[in-house]
Order: sequence, then structure tokens, then C-alpha cells
Amino acid sequence: MSERRPNETPSERADRNFGDLLQELRVTQTGVQILFAFLLTLPLQSRFESLDAWERDVYVASLLLSAMATVCLIAPVAYHRAVFSLHKKPLVVRVAARFAIGGLFFLALAICCAVDLVLDLVLGRGTALAITGGLALVLLATWVIFPLLQRVGDLPEDAAESTPPEDH
Repeated sequence: MSERRPNETPSERADRNFGDLLQELRVTQTGVQILFAFLLTLPLQSRFESLDAWERDVYVASLLLSAMATVCLIAPVAYHRAVFSLHKKPLVVRVAARFAIGGLFFLALAICCAVDLVLDLVLGRGTALAITGGLALVLLATWVIFPLLQRVGDLPEDAAESTPPEDH
């Protein structure tokens, strides 16, 4: 399916793919940790007491989703540390990639909840829900639909990078 690098052994490919995955995780971990830290400080703000039941529920959902994203995005490091001596790097790469996908899923939901909470306070519930729905569609399109279409080859070559996909 994907083009292999010449003279690259399966072990070298697994090492390269794990390195690539760790680079991707560094970007997402930073974002999710900033969001999580922001959410942890919200109850310490004076205005937090004035939240209605909906806003508190959205806050709790956002906090828990960002915690789950944090867990999933850090899990590949813990998993690697636990099994690295078993010399099963291809398995580590597959498991780590699944954790990363789960982390991105929880991060997308946490982003939507956090944006909805803030917009609800600033613009009102109806407007907040409409904008958050639009954001959810953008996240779905850019993080799921477009990559899946490219993966199955339904996009023309000029619509995306023409280089073959990596083995993640």
C-alpha cells in the first residue's frame, strides 16, 4: 500500500514510525495540557459560582474529556517504557498510534466543550451551540473525513500532499 524506504529494515521502520509518532504527540500533549490546566483553574475564579447547571455540566465534561485526552496522549510513553525490553517495537507503534487516535478524539470533544462554555458565557446559549456545532464539523472534517478520504484514495493527488503515507 505505502512505498517503503529502500534498504529500511522492519526494525528501522518501527523506530522511525515511533519517532514520528512521538513528535506528533509532543504537539498535541502541549495543547491538551494547556487546556487541562486552564480548566483546572476555572473553579478558582469568582464568576464560576454564577454558572448555571448547563454551564457546570459542560465544564465537568470538558474537564473530564481533557483529562482523558491527557491520559491517552501520554499513554504511549508509559506503554513503551513498560514493554520496550521485549523488543516488540512494531506492536508498540500500533498500540501507541491507537492511544494517539483516542487522545485526539477526546481532545476534539474537550475543545468543543470548552469553546461552548466560554461562548455560552459571552454570547448566550443558542449562539454558543451554533458556533460549537460549526467547530465540531470543522474538527470532524479536518481530523477525520479528509484524512480518511486521502487514505482510501478518494481525493485527487493535487488536493493533498502527493507523497505516500507513512506506516503508522
